Amino acid sequence: MNIPTPTSNGVEGLGGGLPSGLPDEATLGRLASEFFRRLPGAPEPSLHFAESAQSTSLGTGSEVGKFAAPEPSLIQSGPRGAPLPIAPDPVDPLGSGGAEFGVPEAYAASLPSVTPPQPPSQFAEQAPVSPSAFASTSPYYFLGEASPYTQSGGAPAKPENRVVAQSFGLPGQGELLALLADIGSDRKSADSGGQPQQSGNFYFLDAAKVPDAGPTARPAFDVNAVRRDFPILQERVNGKPLVWFDNAATTQKPQSVIDRLAYFYAHENSNIHRAAHELAARATDAYEAARNKVQRFLGAGSANEIIFVRGATEAINLVAKTWGVANIVEGDEIVVSLLEHHANIVPWQQLAAQVGAKIRVIPVDDTGQLKLDELQKLLNPKTKLVSVTQVSNALGTVTPIKQVIDMAHAAGAKVLVDGAQSVSHLRVNVQALDADFFVFSGHKIFGPTGIGVVYGKAALLEQMPPWQGGGNMIADVTFEKTLFQAAPNKFEAGTGNIADAVGLGAALDYVERIGIENIARYEHDLLVYATRGLSSIPGVRLIGTAADKASVASFVLAGYSTEEVGRALNEEGIAVRSGHHCAQPILRRFGVEATVRPSLAFYNTCEEIDRMLAVVRRLARGKGKIAA
Repeated sequence: MNIPTPTSNGVEGLGGGLPSGLPDEATLGRLASEFFRRLPGAPEPSLHFAESAQSTSLGTGSEVGKFAAPEPSLIQSGPRGAPLPIAPDPVDPLGSGGAEFGVPEAYAASLPSVTPPQPPSQFAEQAPVSPSAFASTSPYYFLGEASPYTQSGGAPAKPENRVVAQSFGLPGQGELLALLADIGSDRKSADSGGQPQQSGNFYFLDAAKVPDAGPTARPAFDVNAVRRDFPILQERVNGKPLVWFDNAATTQKPQSVIDRLAYFYAHENSNIHRAAHELAARATDAYEAARNKVQRFLGAGSANEIIFVRGATEAINLVAKTWGVANIVEGDEIVVSLLEHHANIVPWQQLAAQVGAKIRVIPVDDTGQLKLDELQKLLNPKTKLVSVTQVSNALGTVTPIKQVIDMAHAAGAKVLVDGAQSVSHLRVNVQALDADFFVFSGHKIFGPTGIGVVYGKAALLEQMPPWQGGGNMIADVTFEKTLFQAAPNKFEAGTGNIADAVGLGAALDYVERIGIENIARYEHDLLVYATRGLSSIPGVRLIGTAADKASVASFVLAGYSTEEVGRALNEEGIAVRSGHHCAQPILRRFGVEATVRPSLAFYNTCEEIDRMLAVVRRLARGKGKIAA
């Protein structure tokens, strides 16, 4: 994500100055300071934001709507001024519950009451503007939860590593991408060696650094800037802007990944490892660099512990047919959970049938969370492997995977973690988890399809036989015997998916630039918003309500098949998955054969969720039943 950086005379990449027609930086700084001093509850009278906008050259004013105080855990984002594609309901003009979910429709005098702290005497009057905060077409975005103000009558709000983009539907031509951050003396600036860059009770974020984000500090999260990195989000479906809520099936690709693939084929395309020519060296370097990126991303001890495969399904099959065949015998037991994707069930069933082993299943409670007490009862000296997902693809449940691993190891079992649904949402460190195997798919984390990863502890990989035979994985071949290379090469027979491995490396680079913690916080708040919205609709039943979830909101709607709901959403350009999601056992635990599964990513917005809620609400009220 290319964020313009400030220079001494303007903005790099914006012609060295602010766009024409806007006030200079000092003027904007004074306006900002004046505005925040006049917030409701401050010593001076409240300032109507629309009037403030009218008094500047930012555009003509318009009546500003009511602001509903947001829940602290909710995120507010996305352009809210645009009309919804669904005809508004006369009872519920937004078609989505409106203010009851705590999302501001526009800035107004009904802001939550706040009490400003007394600014230190050394703070200056003005607050400089980050010139990188302007674009040409979008409304202003206020970064909430970044204020040192306290709630009326309460203690100072605890600082959180969360930056919240809120659209207030203001008129004007600019986009303030980074309004406001804490500058209390206990907050550090990531760019200034621990000291605030600017003086003043408020200042504008310079290149939008997230305050207090620790060693993984990244530029502040701005969903609209992120969305511009994904060209497919500009597509229209049935005449409506695409809403991609099928991220658990596959994620969309940023331009940087698309460009990296094109560059590989234009400048580096070759087979790897053996040739002496220049393109082979380039391709080999790019491929092995991607392996190193995966190692760092997962926190593995060595790049030799990273094996490239086609995806998580092939990864699990590789472990089953190598380590499994070599180590699991008749009478042994393999433990899986009721949450598993079919890809983490079928290979173990095949192995059990082949060697005479047994499959044991960890049950879940009524929220969809694993019952660890039941796992403890299952573990015994015959348990050789526990294979469990970190995040359920059907329910979104985040399992207590570290506890599962520790319990399994205490029983003498090895553990495989299916991370297909977790790597794009959570920070993973395989050494901290002490996982024996960890697998994931590139296309679930904004990378290409056809590429995935097996992480295995070095000692285990050394003992495992190869799965396939062919070129690239041999040290020497005679007609009498073959000597195999060490891992990872012995598991990568033939010509691998070189370009897509390189593309996966680019996807991991992109995620790291944004910061997985920033992504996790934003997606959590989106999920809370979607869950509350769906819960308010009569006839909606949420499937999977664990306290710890990641970006999946499966539901069914009374009176409609999941296909009907999915079809109605598709007519409005909204892509969700409807069906059993290759996870039939867990859905049957809740008495259903299929669900509608909106699954979220960090490029989604509350406005998109509103569009989905409007369709579901319309169906629930009997105003849009779709004929078969």
